[in-house]
Amino acid sequence: MTLENMTLQTSYLRLDEEFYRLTDRIPLDEPYLISFNPDAAKLIDLDDETRNDPQFVALLNGTFTPQGSSPFAMSYAGHQFGNYNPWLGDGRASNLGNMNGWNLQLKGSGETLYSRMADGRTVVRSSIREYLMSEAMHHLGVPTTRALGIIGSKTKVLRNRMEDAAIVMRMSPSWVRFGTFEYFYYSSQHKNLEMLAEYVIAESYPHLKDDEDRFYKMFCEVVDRTAVLIAKWQGLGFCHGVMNTDNMSIAGLTLDYGPFSMMDDFRYGFICNHTDKIGRYSYAEQPNISYWNLTKLSETLPKLVSKERMAKKLEDFGAFIYPDAYINIMREKLGLDVEVENDLELIEELLVALHDAFVDYTIFFRTLSRYDGDRTALYDIAMNPVVIHNWLELYEERLLQETRSHVERHEVMLKTNPKYVLKNYMLDEAIVLAEKGDFSLVEKLLSIASHPYDEMPEHEYFAKETPEEHKNRGLACSS
Repeated sequence: MTLENMTLQTSYLRLDEEFYRLTDRIPLDEPYLISFNPDAAKLIDLDDETRNDPQFVALLNGTFTPQGSSPFAMSYAGHQFGNYNPWLGDGRASNLGNMNGWNLQLKGSGETLYSRMADGRTVVRSSIREYLMSEAMHHLGVPTTRALGIIGSKTKVLRNRMEDAAIVMRMSPSWVRFGTFEYFYYSSQHKNLEMLAEYVIAESYPHLKDDEDRFYKMFCEVVDRTAVLIAKWQGLGFCHGVMNTDNMSIAGLTLDYGPFSMMDDFRYGFICNHTDKIGRYSYAEQPNISYWNLTKLSETLPKLVSKERMAKKLEDFGAFIYPDAYINIMREKLGLDVEVENDLELIEELLVALHDAFVDYTIFFRTLSRYDGDRTALYDIAMNPVVIHNWLELYEERLLQETRSHVERHEVMLKTNPKYVLKNYMLDEAIVLAEKGDFSLVEKLLSIASHPYDEMPEHEYFAKETPEEHKNRGLACSS
């Protein structure tokens, strides 16, 4: 399919006008293509040759509108760092419509009704980070939004310095957030809230559409999906940085990549967001905050679902839904096929050991994926190998309860523990080059991100330990 015969559906516009505002995109000056993502293009049956079509840049820049599209910004509210903000919405995003189950959105396309005195723009720096990281997370098996392409421009915007504005086209099965429900609940628009719930069921949980108990079951599935999502984050050592309720997806997706980070040396309390002074959204707190956010979602649904039933489901989230999801993921990372009751203790002891060993989280698990009794390689990557030695004693004892051979275990672990994850210093290197007009590293990282478990000798540099001066470096929210 080419851009000329692309046709979008805008079912969201059938809802009440309070759900959205039609918006004009404000084109950038002298736009140019930074990157086109062929993997994402396949999701909407877009030809690979589209990368060479001038209309692709025009699509992202808002000067070409596909058939059926009526660009709009979505209304939502949210709890930001624990405080309720009743007026958020898409302040710099324009939704174009849906195709093949994917909602296309331009981030950085200019001011909307929800911009709150801001310029509605994103910059090359933050756009590249989201573009690359969302694709990396997908190939790591994490539910996430995707990205089709990114353009830069000669338009200047002021952040901490003057920067070039950019637009990234994001794609998602749903852009509805916990904060969308909060918007209608706290403004007492109960009919619209029920309409929203019906829309979410049709879009993200269609198997519940004719179920008399569909609203409760929808809530249960949101809880279950969120548990799996956060467990996958924790297993990978991913820190989101801004888990406000307006950044939580009703479809259980990783949504809005701001000051995120992949863990370098393991630090349980790692904070990746400079704005987060007290560590509300630290790595350690991500499971607790997801529970808090789900609680806020439940508070919007009492006219649709029994409070008691939702409270019981939330109790189960903390008691076994999330813990079980996390333990299962960590068993996979450790190559454990047999379920043993005290596996949680083994995992907890490992986290303590990793913290005390000053060892790169990703490299540790990749090295462990080839462990056959020779501990030298694991000692070599740790600043304090003694604690690694002590934990391996427990691990060796636990492996005696497994039925798989070393070879079989290694094969599974090497498909579970990535060799390549995108660290912030790598993204920074790509950004520095891109700001000079060189997009080669963006393309290289996009390719590496799509093969996180492969052995690629030509890219060995990107599997090495993060340079000391860049380890566990946080980021600001500005973009």
